[in-house]
Amino acid sequence: MVTRLYPYTDMANQKIVGFHQDEEDHWVAELGCGHTQHVRHTPPWQNRPWVITDAGRAAKLGVELTCVKCDRNEPVDNG
Repeated sequence: MVTRLYPYTDMANQKIVGFHQDEEDHWVAELGCGHTQHVRHTPPWQNRPWVITDAGRAAKLGVELTCVKCDRNEPVDNG
């Protein structure tokens, strides 16, 4: 069974393969397709406490996120 953070069936789902922080220290998920997606923890708007710890992020490796960039056929993100 695949765990999805955003389980929309009509959109492309891609596995999280890594994480990095952007220039503002926000966490960004690196997806298997080559795209990236912010995974911020900014309560009450975005509640993702798992992103602030190494163990939390490690537990999300392999989990699928909906990749709207794939759905729009966008080129992969630059490193």
